Amino acid sequence: MALTRSSGVLLHPTSLPGGRLGDEAYRFVDWLAEAGQSWWQVLPLGPPDEHGSPYRGRSAFAGWTGLLAEPRAPVTLEEAEAFVARHPYWIGDWASYNARTGKAGTRSSGRRRKRRLERGGAVAGQVRFEREWSALRRYAAERGIRIFGDLPIYVSGSGADLPAHPELFETRVVTGAPPDPFNPTGQLWGSPVYRWATARAEGWRWWVERFRRTLELFDLARIDHFRGFVSYWAVPAGAKTAKGGRWVRGPGSEPFEAARRELGDLPLVAEDLGAITPAVVRLRERLGLPGMVVLQFGFDGGSANPHRLENHPENAVVYTGTHDNDTALGWWSSLSAARRQAIGLDPGDPSWSLIELALSSRARLAILPAQDLLGLGSEARLNTPGRVGGNWSWRLRRGRLTSALAARLRAATKAAGRA
Repeated sequence: MALTRSSGVLLHPTSLPGGRLGDEAYRFVDWLAEAGQSWWQVLPLGPPDEHGSPYRGRSAFAGWTGLLAEPRAPVTLEEAEAFVARHPYWIGDWASYNARTGKAGTRSSGRRRKRRLERGGAVAGQVRFEREWSALRRYAAERGIRIFGDLPIYVSGSGADLPAHPELFETRVVTGAPPDPFNPTGQLWGSPVYRWATARAEGWRWWVERFRRTLELFDLARIDHFRGFVSYWAVPAGAKTAKGGRWVRGPGSEPFEAARRELGDLPLVAEDLGAITPAVVRLRERLGLPGMVVLQFGFDGGSANPHRLENHPENAVVYTGTHDNDTALGWWSSLSAARRQAIGLDPGDPSWSLIELALSSRARLAILPAQDLLGLGSEARLNTPGRVGGNWSWRLRRGRLTSALAARLRAATKAAGRA
């Protein structure tokens, strides 16, 4: 997918007022159109873990029914059967997981009837999710708004995927990231790693189906932790920190090539942040995928820093900050007075100053977090990597996205040639 010069806003549905796919989601689409935007970026839509993280979801395929505006809407037998026919690879595994864990729930008595209703409940929930999400996507498309989604590289060790495909996962080691200046003991994610040799022997079927599902949900998707396809940080299971991990070779381009042979072009963006080696850059370029640049990272590290504004490539997505960063104002407030002066943003409105830099970038797509458009501080930060609790809870207050703000963003977008 060739990106055109455009822009959009990052706001996960859980951060909408009410946190659901109801009227507020449609109002947000209307506001994006009023503001001259082309994209709505969201995070993964799967059922999150117990801490609310969408990156350790309980399924690599299912949608989270906690987002539904009408979670009890009627579902006919014909709808359920048609959904099962369209999604034969994963829906049975998801239904079995719900029946085994009791996630779907039922008040019916009798073990056999309870299991049948729980299976039906899991399928019905996915029918409702498809119904609501598809209607919202159609509404957005009619107003010139495309959906930019997210594909986590890893799955939860306590979700549906591991018991459904145990041969594809190695549980003696878990995922993480090595120590860095922000995390001296590294990051311990705790997800199982892949048995790439087994996936290869199976013709990459699980990955092809995962990409297929991604294309059903989104117009464009960011593939999380892209560098893990080159090499990944594997930590012994049971370790308290990620310090004792080691780098292990990944599968390279093979999963992508297998998916392209069956599905055609993959509209993906490579999340190529962190410890990026020349091999990661070569893989991204070989696949022809846009990468990411983050302006908060662009004011240190010397003239070769890829996040510096003058170094941005065209085939990239530029952010003021991602969901893993502090807000622009929170970041600015953490800097010393001397550092602020050296960076040179407008001290009266640093958030908007950074937004204008992002819009001016050569990168074809600019994505602006809603928190930065509103000039919010660290209290509005969505996620702090390495911290287990206290994340994913920020909500937009109803009425904050005004027509005046839409007009300001539309003017800036037009001035930058992105309208």
